[in-house]
Amino acid sequence: MPYMGKVDVKASDIKRFSVTGSTSATHALSWTAPSEQALIITINGVKQQDGAYTIAGTPTTITLSSALVATDEMEVIGINDIGQTNTVAQDSIVTDMIRDDAVTTTKIADNQITSTKIADNQVTTAKIADDQITSAKLANAINITSGNSLTIDSGATITNNGTSVGFGGSNLSAAFLETREGGYAPAGDRVFTKLDVGEASSVRHYDYASGFDNTNDRWTCPVGYAGTYLIGHGAYGRHNNGGVTYGASGVLYKNGSPLIYTYSIEQSGYNTTQTWDYYNFGPSLVQLAEGDYIEFYVAIDFASTPNFMGWKMWGFKLT
Repeated sequence: MPYMGKVDVKASDIKRFSVTGSTSATHALSWTAPSEQALIITINGVKQQDGAYTIAGTPTTITLSSALVATDEMEVIGINDIGQTNTVAQDSIVTDMIRDDAVTTTKIADNQITSTKIADNQVTTAKIADDQITSAKLANAINITSGNSLTIDSGATITNNGTSVGFGGSNLSAAFLETREGGYAPAGDRVFTKLDVGEASSVRHYDYASGFDNTNDRWTCPVGYAGTYLIGHGAYGRHNNGGVTYGASGVLYKNGSPLIYTYSIEQSGYNTTQTWDYYNFGPSLVQLAEGDYIEFYVAIDFASTPNFMGWKMWGFKLT
């Protein structure tokens, strides 16, 4: 009888094929049967066992073990499993549903792995192809930490388009010279006087690394200029009306402590108008780290007060 109402959705489709008047053993269906068990074959109302026929091909062709006679009636009922399609809801697949090592590179869209998906310190050297790091990928400053080294292979060429600092260029980049001419007096007999950096009458001839500190009267080793320096200083004086000088001492201070003492003996005296005395202290080799500072002191041993005319302080980086 007819059925009215809602029809249940089935996961299978029932097919039917019939033939009469045939004398053939092979018969082609209009569908593909998944197996012999998916077919019910009757000849003249008698169900045929699985061994009475075979199936093959797409669509399926039935081959009977014996050909039909003209009066035979054959009916084939097929249960064709059409399956069921399930649509997975969005955001419903979690990590546990994916088998280990199941995601291949073809499943990853181009340009979709961002830096946030890569753990810190996980990209090894082996993952970087040769000649693939360009200058644009390097920081403006490359710091080679203490204890490490940068090796440049034989035959390599270094091109410097900027300012060289302690490498690939002249060490005069850290040179300095300042002098004071005339009218300078010591604090007293054999009293060490610190030379005034940047005072009004001094002349700064050069300070390529900008190390002079006028406020604290010193020269400070700038960042990037650590190394071995040749440093010296000197003084000269003039006596009027027969003054006498026995000698002079110079002291080089490093970071507030005496580093090198130099004593220059030169007794002089002249009973007429003027006598000139010159004293050089150094040069001395000094090892400086970044931030180390140098100060210059002079003391005169005199019998009568000289007119201490001037001084000089200088240095340059060797290595």
